[in-house]
Amino acid sequence: MKKLLTLKHWQLFCLLIVLPFILQLIHWSIAIVTMDMKWFFLLFPLVTLLCMAVYLGWIYTLGTQLVKKLPPGVRMNVGVFKILLAIPAVYITSIAVMIGFLPEMPALASDEDAMKAIQLILPLHLFSMFCMFYSIYFNAKALRSAELKRKVSFSDFTGEFFLFWFFPVGIWLLQPRINKLFEAAPERETGPILYRED
Repeated sequence: MKKLLTLKHWQLFCLLIVLPFILQLIHWSIAIVTMDMKWFFLLFPLVTLLCMAVYLGWIYTLGTQLVKKLPPGVRMNVGVFKILLAIPAVYITSIAVMIGFLPEMPALASDEDAMKAIQLILPLHLFSMFCMFYSIYFNAKALRSAELKRKVSFSDFTGEFFLFWFFPVGIWLLQPRINKLFEAAPERETGPILYRED
């Protein structure tokens, strides 16, 4: 997974944007040409899980490796980062699998059943979004701290936060900086991975 941190920006863009686009194009084309939606429900989970694995793999690898580049005295809680990043992974996997089995599921009996389903999914969806925002916040802060070699405040890494959020554009600006960090001198020894944020 560390290889993701040394990929050039265009290579990462191809993995995170171009490849998913091509897979979605093939996926929809098969469903339209065959006029059989079973292909949509069969391929959707596979395409979604592959795209999610690459994106979350990049976010995870970056977060767990950047903490090793932090200057002495700067601590960040990588354990919380890992837990909160796992939540969207489980949520997206569950939704993708549910969509895959949708043709086999009985239709919702009433509007009341539909509302119950929404009431269940909506809080999970919002919490998953919060977890993703925390993950990009963590990476933006860690990246800027590693670059500046000091503790940073949100105003120091606001730009990086939005670049991670809008990653199709952000990749072109962030990845060269990430390359530079991980092609530089060896990371400092930090001992056990028990980081706490001051």
